[in-house]
Amino acid sequence: MTKSSSTPADLDPELIIDNVGFIRILTLNRPERRNALSESLKYKIIHEFLNTQEDDSVRVIVLTGSGESAFCSGADLKDMRDNDNQGVQFRSPMNRFERNIFEVVLESKKPTIAALNGSAVAGGFELALACDLRVSHDKALFGLPETKIGMGANFGSVLLPRLIPVTKALEMLMTGEYIDGHEAKSLGLLNRLVDQHEVLPTALKLAQTIADNAPISVRRVKAVALKGLNLPVHEALRQDPGANPYLSEDRKEGIKARLEKRKPVWQNR
Repeated sequence: MTKSSSTPADLDPELIIDNVGFIRILTLNRPERRNALSESLKYKIIHEFLNTQEDDSVRVIVLTGSGESAFCSGADLKDMRDNDNQGVQFRSPMNRFERNIFEVVLESKKPTIAALNGSAVAGGFELALACDLRVSHDKALFGLPETKIGMGANFGSVLLPRLIPVTKALEMLMTGEYIDGHEAKSLGLLNRLVDQHEVLPTALKLAQTIADNAPISVRRVKAVALKGLNLPVHEALRQDPGANPYLSEDRKEGIKARLEKRKPVWQNR
């Protein structure tokens, strides 16, 4: 792995940035706080996601966490308590000055994979839900405990019922109880359920398979699939988001490479 030049220079950065070929790996690095989302960490994740969108050296983004106990435990409750004690005004998720981190991840034009090295709860689970694909292990727990602490799970309340049966989503949202990796896989929340130490390698293998494909085509199928979910079929078929792969030079290269039985060399145009 090569470290990105955009990695923070401090000795213990909250976000570690690595590159493996065309794959950008973002590692939440606050294991002592179960990788909780401090305001500065959220800003760094948003910054990196926005940076990758027009960077042709990045085709797939993998989001993971340091340590084995948690991918991300959500908002840093200690920071939140301290702000409350200091009389800092609390703003609800859609009424803040900064970009919503979950929306930024969800709206990424490039494929995103959550390599869930440990449990993902509250905002950490919402961060995982914002990714396109998810890989984890059976010891990890997932859930939205916001009703247990008087919060609202704004993003999860919208996304979870779109990804799993509504009755199960409502149960998870209203009870605040967790599910394990096996149940998450059976509900379709996880693409792969592997051994704990195989989570990141499996996610990287999946990312590499995607990165080997034509980048214009990958961005196109993601956009058409997700944007078309709530459209009538006749409208969904007529979407034309971003560069058109049918009219690209990469289409010609892909056909030529297939006939010549070699690996295509994508030009992203």
